Amino acid sequence: MAQYDLVVIGAGPGGYVAAIRAAQLGLKVAVVERERPGGVCLNWGCIPSKAILTSAELYEAVKEGERHGIKTRGLSCDYAQVIKRSREVADRLAKGVEFLFRKNRIALFSGTGRLEGKNRVVVEANGTGARQIEAERILIATGSGERSLPGAEVDGKQILTSREALLDTEVPEAIVIIGGGAVGVEFAYIYSVFGSRVTLVEMEKQLLPGVDAEVARELERSFKKRGIEVLTGTRFHSVEKFPGRVEVMVTNGTEIKRRTAQKVLVAVGRVPLSGGLGLDTLGVEFDRGYIKVNQQMRTANDRIYAIGDVIGPPLLAHAASEEGVVAVECMTGRREQGVDHLRIPACIYCQPQIAVLGLSEEQAVARGYDVTVGRFPFRALGKAIAAGHEEGFVKIVAEKHYGEILGCHIIGYGATDLIAEVGLARTLEATTTELGGTVHAHPTLSEAIMEAALDAEGRAINI
Repeated sequence: MAQYDLVVIGAGPGGYVAAIRAAQLGLKVAVVERERPGGVCLNWGCIPSKAILTSAELYEAVKEGERHGIKTRGLSCDYAQVIKRSREVADRLAKGVEFLFRKNRIALFSGTGRLEGKNRVVVEANGTGARQIEAERILIATGSGERSLPGAEVDGKQILTSREALLDTEVPEAIVIIGGGAVGVEFAYIYSVFGSRVTLVEMEKQLLPGVDAEVARELERSFKKRGIEVLTGTRFHSVEKFPGRVEVMVTNGTEIKRRTAQKVLVAVGRVPLSGGLGLDTLGVEFDRGYIKVNQQMRTANDRIYAIGDVIGPPLLAHAASEEGVVAVECMTGRREQGVDHLRIPACIYCQPQIAVLGLSEEQAVARGYDVTVGRFPFRALGKAIAAGHEEGFVKIVAEKHYGEILGCHIIGYGATDLIAEVGLARTLEATTTELGGTVHAHPTLSEAIMEAALDAEGRAINI
């Protein structure tokens, strides 16, 4: 029987990062993965969807080339090639993870892992029987799967989840997207750019529930300008399938609306993949299917750890990676503190992009802070005007007396890259005075962060 210091079940962005960090610290490590290294993020989520979004952004930019003096008559799109390229990108990165395992002398076992004791993992490989592995510690990093919607059973043709949509090479004439979270708004942008008539349905009162209300309103305005129909405060009721079309019924209070489309995309969240692992008999505790852990990522069984989507929100790849590093460094005695989730940014890659870090204005007030808010619109920024990306703004939420940065909310072109500056500022415990006093190159989009910090102190220059 093979013996290891650590066995990681799941090779997604949490599992593979944890495995590599453990190997760096001198542990003998094995990873069990039933599909391909990289997990959902690399194979069926973050990476291929961002490749498609990049193609959409390029197509949109070229379509609007006339105002830049670029003639684009006869422009067309081969969406099958868009999908093909996205799969090539995912394939390349999956091979990159396999290389990293070899480089760090990490054993990769292909199959489904199940615990038969706190130190033993059985790996059921497809058609080749089972193998047993023993380990001093076990780390669960099995992630999450697409949540289903009763009454809208996925068939992969007319009713899709994001996984099927990432392989679908046809752009429907019309599509109804159920769910206005990150996945829903990203696909709404993609399909609208490539010519679909999009209806986006969200049961909460705003798109992106939980995101700052000002940001959500700005995104809704932008989407409506693009021709996307946004139905907030609206619930899915039913769908009826016919050859070549679907009839979707949604309700807003007592009002019933019908929308005809070729396809429905179900984007109503994700569920933890915590079943079938054999944890029930090992003292591991659960909360609504999520594995419960302490600040060191340890479960109620002191030999078993868990990270990533399987332990609950935030369901973010980079959060899982950070949790993986924390778990390994805690189990080897190199650190004691856990993860500060208020320092983990959340990014959404439609256009305009959205990036969030820390507390919203409403959350900060609810926690009792004396709040000041600084805002700066991109329409007042030289680089944004020159580049033709005037939508959106930067909003910084700060503590009024000391200038502590409590949160930052950006909507606009480049938001997902710009947020890193504020993340570093929070790590260094910088204030609005220090952020506003940092000289930013002109003209750049990052000047909006400086100006928003200055605005929080009542001394913005360019508004």
